[in-house]
Amino acid sequence: MRAYAVVENGKPLQMMEWPTPEPEGTEVLLEVTHCGVCHSDIHIWEGSYDLGGGKTLSLKDRGVSLPLAMGHEIVGRVVKLGPAAEGKGVQVGKQYVVFPWVGCGQCAACLAEEDNYCPKMRALGVHRHGGYATHVIAPEPRHLVSVDGVDPALAGTYACSGITVYSAINKVMPLPADEPIVLFGAGGLGLAAISVLNALGHKRIVSVDVAEAKRAAAKAEGATDVVDGSGDSDAVASRILAVTGGPVAAAIDLVGAGPTARAGTAILRKGGSYVAVGLYGGDITLPLPLTVMRAMVVRGSHVGNPKELRALMDLARSGKLKPIPVATEPLANADAVLTRLRQGQIVGRVVLENNGAF
Repeated sequence: MRAYAVVENGKPLQMMEWPTPEPEGTEVLLEVTHCGVCHSDIHIWEGSYDLGGGKTLSLKDRGVSLPLAMGHEIVGRVVKLGPAAEGKGVQVGKQYVVFPWVGCGQCAACLAEEDNYCPKMRALGVHRHGGYATHVIAPEPRHLVSVDGVDPALAGTYACSGITVYSAINKVMPLPADEPIVLFGAGGLGLAAISVLNALGHKRIVSVDVAEAKRAAAKAEGATDVVDGSGDSDAVASRILAVTGGPVAAAIDLVGAGPTARAGTAILRKGGSYVAVGLYGGDITLPLPLTVMRAMVVRGSHVGNPKELRALMDLARSGKLKPIPVATEPLANADAVLTRLRQGQIVGRVVLENNGAF
């Protein structure tokens, strides 16, 4: 197999040749056909997360080792089944989207199909080789969802940006359809969140972003209101409240930076929920008495689980889920696409295609 891998953090990806893995036990070998390039790949490429206050979280200390083929928004065609994977509903030659947020497979979380809560996660493209490659191993057949009826380039994005926003939205629901939900960030995650909310029948979606082009994309995707997210958090909060007409029940932060978190918690009504999703980095300080008096909920939402991926793919097949903007590039352009993403030059999602041109 061939792959474009991180060999050294912060350095260009390198093309590597490795033995094609042989599936064992319940494993399934797929030939990768599509793989999305996600903002999380930038943090993996950099090797750390910004925790704020001058602190960082080293991914090496979290079990990430190099060289690594990144890529967790994977669609592939089944090539071979491990002996224990046969008869489990997966067919050789068929195309599937791969659930990448896999765990140990044995703990209570994994057995409940809440793999993303496994304390020993071994995610594809993070801890194991992912989709910036010609082949990938899925640990179990249950991690594969048929792409029938869905554009495969789009289906790959549902394995991360799709289920990430779907799971975050589930954490603030149910809400009346005309209750404003505020989304911070109108990149790939933000546009996916707008699409999911519209598919679920929500009528009031407020998108906040610093970039005019991304606000325009959010409006085109179906946001009812857009707000300029530039400037200090107090000013941003004031602009949002002017649009919403008062404090809101839910703010979903798809950026995950200190300023967006401060604005997101400031705009909540009593009993409102702020959900942190993005991993841009930073920290916030919350006055504990006011947190109690306002009965606010501040929580994180980390990707999603296989059940949510199946539900989201069903929603996509129903025709209710409007596709987000997706452009395709050859797998050989992986490093160039990652650079463009780091520079903020991508609206929507770019998906790498394995067309055999290395």
